[in-house]
Order: sequence, then C-alpha cells, then structure tokens
Amino acid sequence: MLMLRIVGVLVAIAIGAGIVAFLFTRDKRYLRLSAQIAKYAALFALIVLALMFLERAIVVF
Repeated sequence: MLMLRIVGVLVAIAIGAGIVAFLFTRDKRYLRLSAQIAKYAALFALIVLALMFLERAIVVF
C-alpha cells in the first residue's frame, strides 16, 4: 500500500508539472502528456482495485 501511495503522489506531481509547463509555454503536448499519465494511472488503479476485490472474494469463498 505504501508503494501505491508513492506512485499516486508521483503521478499527481507529474500531472501538475505538465499543466504548469503548459501554462508557461502554451504548448499543447504537455496537456496531452498529462492526460495520458492520468489515463494510465486511472487504468492502473482500476486494475489494482479489481485484484484487491478478487482477493477478498476468493478469501470469502
């Protein structure tokens, strides 16, 4: 769980840095990069949550 929190903080920093870089340069590639990071982070979070749910479901049965 600690590793997930560290990854979450790093993802938040990366997204924030991309948005700040866009505000300074007005280059849309930074927004695209931030959107991709957010998309893959959400996908990763869903996979981890699904695995945790399956783990709990298997223990119950």
